[in-house]
Amino acid sequence: MASPAARHKAFVSPSSRPSVDHIPAEWRGCLNRLRMIALQCRSAAYTDLFNACALLSNKQDMARDAHARALLKCLRQAVSEHPVFYRPGVTQISFDEAWLMRAIMAIASGDQDSFSFLIRSRVPKLHQRNIAFLIKGISEQFRNT
Repeated sequence: MASPAARHKAFVSPSSRPSVDHIPAEWRGCLNRLRMIALQCRSAAYTDLFNACALLSNKQDMARDAHARALLKCLRQAVSEHPVFYRPGVTQISFDEAWLMRAIMAIASGDQDSFSFLIRSRVPKLHQRNIAFLIKGISEQFRNT
C-alpha cells in the first residue's frame, strides 16, 4: 500500500498545480526571496517557534530577512505536514507558498478578516499568534525594501 504522501502526489498532476501567475507581479519578488530563504533553512538547525518570536520581538535592528528565516525554520512545527517550497524561478506554486503569499498580501492590504481566516484555517490555536507575528514582519520588511 502506498504512503499517504505518494497517494496525494498521484492525484495532483503538475499541470493542475497553480502557477505564479496567480500571484500579483509586485509580490513575485517576495515569493522568490522566501524560496531562497527556504533553501538556506533546509540545512539550518531546528528553531522553536516560541523562542524565535521572543528573540525577534526584542530587537529593533533586525536583519532584513529575520522574520522570514524564523518562519521558515519553524513553520513545520505549526502546520500538520512538511511545508513545500519550490526553488526560485519555478513557475508552479505549492499550496504552502500560495497560503503564505495570500496571508502576506492580506495583511499588507489591511484585510485583517482574510488574514485571520488564513491563520485560523491552517495553524493550531497554540501557534496562531506567533505565526501571525512572523507573517506581519515579513510583510513589513517587504514593503520597506
